[in-house]
Amino acid sequence: MSAVLAPVDHAAPPAVEHPAAAALRAALQRQRTAYLADPVPTLAQRRADLRTLERYVHEQQEALIEAVRVDYGHRSRHETLMTEIGPLLASIRHARRHLRGWMKPQRRHVDRLTYGLGRNTVIPQPLGVVGVIVPWNFPINLSLIPLVYIYAAGNRAMVKMSENSRHLARLLIDTLPAYFPPEKLQVFDETGGVGIEFSKLPFDHLLFTGSGTTGRAVMAAAAQNLCPVTLELGGKAPAIVCDDVDIALAAERISFIKCLNAGQICTTVDHAYVPEAKVEAFVEAAKRAVPQRYADLDSSDYTSIIDRRAYERLLRALDEAQSRGATLIPLLPGRTRDDERRRLVPHLVLGAPADCALMQREIFGPVLPIVPYRDLDDVIARVNAGPRPLAIYPFSDRRDRIDRLIERVMSGGVTVNDALLHVGQDDLPFGGVGESGMGHYHGREGFLTFSKLRPVFRQARWSSLKLLEPPYGRFADAVLKFLTR
Repeated sequence: MSAVLAPVDHAAPPAVEHPAAAALRAALQRQRTAYLADPVPTLAQRRADLRTLERYVHEQQEALIEAVRVDYGHRSRHETLMTEIGPLLASIRHARRHLRGWMKPQRRHVDRLTYGLGRNTVIPQPLGVVGVIVPWNFPINLSLIPLVYIYAAGNRAMVKMSENSRHLARLLIDTLPAYFPPEKLQVFDETGGVGIEFSKLPFDHLLFTGSGTTGRAVMAAAAQNLCPVTLELGGKAPAIVCDDVDIALAAERISFIKCLNAGQICTTVDHAYVPEAKVEAFVEAAKRAVPQRYADLDSSDYTSIIDRRAYERLLRALDEAQSRGATLIPLLPGRTRDDERRRLVPHLVLGAPADCALMQREIFGPVLPIVPYRDLDDVIARVNAGPRPLAIYPFSDRRDRIDRLIERVMSGGVTVNDALLHVGQDDLPFGGVGESGMGHYHGREGFLTFSKLRPVFRQARWSSLKLLEPPYGRFADAVLKFLTR
């Protein structure tokens, strides 16, 4: 008789828990407990939260601007005011003004023959606790504007900042508790691996803004908890310049947006389709416009690239395109780069190969490839052959051409005869489509995203269903025949 062998334990050693995991879970539990104790804040409570957020921005404005400047190495004060502080305060004012109407239950049609004299309503109610994962490029805007709609909808929030926003994260962590208790708002710094643990939490909703690669990982982690997500990603948003438009005006507006924040904007113009016969005029107009805004690379109005890795990625992409025959056109006089301060002169690129990094990856910097074309249908086909962009920017004075581009090229949003401006409209939803994201926020859509629209049917004392109760007979046959006609 053979000996009986003891079973071998092949189990892997238990995984070491991330140091932040327990604190994250505790924060979520604290907020969920508070939500369950007060699940539907009143209009007055929600307006008070918005006023508190507004007061925080006013009282901490200079510190917020300085923290972002330090995180960037240098960032124009005016750009922070224009792209972050201003839109944030406008969003708060808009939400406060419209909140009563957003919260009002909606009356809906009742099928009286089937259900009697009941009443249908749709009631927007808070989801509970919302997680927000913030990128580094507009860290005030993308951390605090979501709070406007999260609080308008009556929720609580946990916010995870970027590893490139260390000074701002520290400021928020240190100062926000004087305005909001931890059961209402808690902010976390990224110290390595925190984002992964954060996305694993069973939030009632998760908002992520960032790259598509990270967005896929966030969505996969959230799926383990069946947590709904809003993903605001990026992509290669094109400007499409038609041959009827004022080419100088198009070049002026596109170059302004491309230089804003040194091109580090998910909705900026990634590349521009320009009629073949007007490329030279576009280039000349851009060469005139940009030096009028920035004298040279040392301008205090010009923003640095966020970190060494991003800066060197842009340099490699330019070198690759040039080595393969592309023409680089710097748009400022003097030296074209400042390695110490991570500053790169705005460039146009002509003749970039279709398979080079500039044409394949989101550029996220002050580099604008120009793609000549002859037939607008070719442009439409080329854009539609790639991932759906977060935005498109058609330039034309002809209504039929604008309508054609909007109808035939799907994107997250559209600004006509300019760029980026749809994002700053308080009453327009913001969001991507396909690989550029899913879901919306801003305006009423932001309130709806962070609300559960609960259908409620209130039955009357008498119900016509009584007519359809067994035992079934000829009367029931007649009613059902009518209903299924």
